[in-house]
Amino acid sequence: MTKDEEYLNLLAIFHYIVAALGALFACFPILHLVIGLTLLFAPDSPGGPGGPGGIPKAFAVIFIVFPLVFILAGWTFAGLLAYAGMSLKQRTRHTFCLVMAALACMFFPFGTVLGVFTIIMLVKPEVKELFGVAEAQATPAGVAPAPGGPGGDGGDGIDRSGRRAD
Repeated sequence: MTKDEEYLNLLAIFHYIVAALGALFACFPILHLVIGLTLLFAPDSPGGPGGPGGIPKAFAVIFIVFPLVFILAGWTFAGLLAYAGMSLKQRTRHTFCLVMAALACMFFPFGTVLGVFTIIMLVKPEVKELFGVAEAQATPAGVAPAPGGPGGDGGDGIDRSGRRAD
């Protein structure tokens, strides 16, 4: 096993750890969700939602919707980060792993460190080879190279610097 393979295996493990931390942190808004549900389903009494002098039900709905969005977004991020760890371990989905590494940089401080080290590893040509990613060709697909080859005059008697080739 090469050093790059060892590093990729370590990065995969750290992806699982940061994903677990992300899922845990995503659970924090559950307290707000419970408060919103309590406000929404509390009996209509003075001071209760919808009661005389009480808070509007829309306030309770806000306390339900926003925490739900944050919880689901956090759990989705954690799941995708764990999936990226699995992909690193299997040496598949190079582009997906690169994108998740960039997104992990937003999860300060652990995700930032993990994302930067993952990006550094994934852009190495040796690691791309482990993933089976071919290096990009010099000419885009479907575009023929210029006549006369690189640095040639292109067949019109004028070199690429704009001077006449005599």
